[in-house]
Amino acid sequence: MGLPQILVVGSANMDLMIRLPRMPLPGETILGGEFHMVRGGKGANQAVACARLGASTWMLGRVGRDAFGNELVHGLEADGVRCEYLVRDDTAPSGVAMILVDASGENTIAVAPGANMRVTADDVAIAVRSLDFDAVLCQLEVPIEAIAAAFQVGRERGALTILDAGPARALPPELLSLVDVLSPNRAEALAILGLEKQEEPTLEETAQCLLQTGARNVVLKLGAQGALVVSADGLAAVPAFKVDPVDTTGAGDAFTAALAVSLAEGRELITATRLAAAAGALATTVLGAAPSMPTRERLTQFLDSQGA
Repeated sequence: MGLPQILVVGSANMDLMIRLPRMPLPGETILGGEFHMVRGGKGANQAVACARLGASTWMLGRVGRDAFGNELVHGLEADGVRCEYLVRDDTAPSGVAMILVDASGENTIAVAPGANMRVTADDVAIAVRSLDFDAVLCQLEVPIEAIAAAFQVGRERGALTILDAGPARALPPELLSLVDVLSPNRAEALAILGLEKQEEPTLEETAQCLLQTGARNVVLKLGAQGALVVSADGLAAVPAFKVDPVDTTGAGDAFTAALAVSLAEGRELITATRLAAAAGALATTVLGAAPSMPTRERLTQFLDSQGA
């Protein structure tokens, strides 16, 4: 089998990051932070991760005709991502994320999506005319209409459809019915199910309820607790890998990208989730989103060191 062909439909942002000893309280100013500007956006992060893990990867989305847009495109291309379908929008600026990271590696993020919210179903239609792909990977930082169009084409062509369900939001049943693998974290799962935090069921109940929404398989991301996999074959827990985290930004993106690549290469869902957990753990050991996406070589070395 040749390299898996993956189409990523999603966002590209410039991340403006400040590292602080702790998160500020409302109305509080904390001096002494370290500033970093790095490429991000869930779509771009996952496209970079797919390419670094060995897949032939196309990025479909929009950036502005501005300095951030130039840097985002050049950075993606430098990582081996094909950008023929990353449109330069004439009216909207590139997306920007403001990220605070505390000493434990936890983060708080605010996003101004800009051109990301102008991705259309027509953009998808233009791209897929000349593309062959084994998997379509989407997130929720571009309009639902574009995601649904990509998944509809993927389903018609027999490609895998994989949805990273972040940021948290409710999703229409008609979109979920097009999803082969749904991968939310705990907060995103509650949003999909329309539940409040105080109504939260057990993890096993949450995973089973997600499967009933229409997706064919569910991989529930649990951070340091690993992941839960549920399908028609039952439910299985996949443990996390132990690392010393520096920054959790992008860890979920590394996880889902590795899951997509592994499945497109023909691995079973449990095995693919194990590899995804390793990729997510590795991503927490590097500062920044796109910089933290692991290469195939690094992932292999890490798995060997873990005896996995």
